[in-house]
Amino acid sequence: MTENSDDILTLLPARLKEARRAQGLSLEAVANLSGVSRSMVSQIERGESSPTIATLWNLTRALQVDFAGLLENHEAKDSIDVLRANQVPMIENRSKGCRIMILSPPEDAGGHEVYDIRLDSGAELASQPHGPGTLEQLTVLEGQVTVESGSASDRLSPGDTARYAADVAHKIVTSDGPARVFLIVKSS
Repeated sequence: MTENSDDILTLLPARLKEARRAQGLSLEAVANLSGVSRSMVSQIERGESSPTIATLWNLTRALQVDFAGLLENHEAKDSIDVLRANQVPMIENRSKGCRIMILSPPEDAGGHEVYDIRLDSGAELASQPHGPGTLEQLTVLEGQVTVESGSASDRLSPGDTARYAADVAHKIVTSDGPARVFLIVKSS
């Protein structure tokens, strides 16, 4: 086990996040299992807050990991997690002319989400406001789209990127043929 308290504070956030992901648990699930708030779990994983011993104990029990094992030096393992094209989850809404491929891992839902969206000609992907402070970044890969966020609107062509508030009603609309966009949703 490491001896230096600075080493512990440096290792702990990544090790807790790694343990949570290894269990396939969301921040919400860990919060429910541990009794530690979702926001506190998130802050600890980002290294923005140092947990008390009691909080750390509750988290390690919820994650079914050994407290001391979290702090041991681990050799980095070379690995690449691959999601093959035929394994990508997809939401298909034929009546709206949209196919949404979910590229981000499930545990990132509500935090940092990544989508490949294909829209038919005349399609409209309208969204209700997300949580406060949520932002979207959309890059047009093919075709043209109009992005609306609140009362703002702009037309985008291939290669254009728009960043806009998603905590207000917003939508993506095609009119001159099909389009394909890459969308990142970042919740605060």
